Amino acid sequence: MDLTRNPELLDRLATSYALGTLRAGARRRFETLARENAAVRAAALTWQTRLSGLNELQTQQIPDPAVWTRIDNLVRAERQNQSWQSNRAMAADQRPADAPPPWWASLGWWRGATAAGACATVLAMVTGWNLYAQRGDVLAQLQAQLRAMPMEAYVAVLQDDKSTASMLVTFDPRNNRLTLQRVGNYQEAADRSLQLWALPREGSPRSLGVLDRDKLLKLAAGEADVRDVPTLAISLEPKGGVPSAGGPTGPVLFSGTLIPKL
Repeated sequence: MDLTRNPELLDRLATSYALGTLRAGARRRFETLARENAAVRAAALTWQTRLSGLNELQTQQIPDPAVWTRIDNLVRAERQNQSWQSNRAMAADQRPADAPPPWWASLGWWRGATAAGACATVLAMVTGWNLYAQRGDVLAQLQAQLRAMPMEAYVAVLQDDKSTASMLVTFDPRNNRLTLQRVGNYQEAADRSLQLWALPREGSPRSLGVLDRDKLLKLAAGEADVRDVPTLAISLEPKGGVPSAGGPTGPVLFSGTLIPKL
């Protein structure tokens, strides 16, 4: 199946893969496609980046201690009830036929037990509703954060000469921003800089910026800088980079196809 012809399906599969809900054979098939197809690999890395960003933004939620106390009380009550039922059955088997009925056979006792059971049921319902409400608040926060996150219009996975992914590049036209995330282990020397280049179909390479040594980097860029650019490349240059007009002067370490996201 060529997932690049169905971007909506590709996006759903990449989301499920990043969330961990894509299981068994489906997950293995998706990983095989990602190894063979740069567009699939880019979609997976994009969603993994989004979700890892949510983990950093999301504040830690600690349940109220009373929640755990109520849960523990309910578990203990259930165990005690099971033990009582077992003891009652054993006592009934051993009681003589002419013996008076035990105290637990009285109607008043069972009425009281019924009332206590009703109270426990109400308490359990209230506890469950509180937990559901807390879960709903967390989901609402996550949904709001997802809506606030930029939607990338272009994406590229830059690879080295061994086809190993080294840099994930995305472009956000809403904020005129290129985002580069190092996904490999390469680290340039202190007296060298990595420089990003746009390689248009016609004309000379254009510099899109010099990278610092951070794991995540954002560069200002307009859509005109990436439109109709089939390939991006990163070269190793002297510290601070080189002028755009002269093109790359050092070796090209990473390159990849820039893919518009439909």
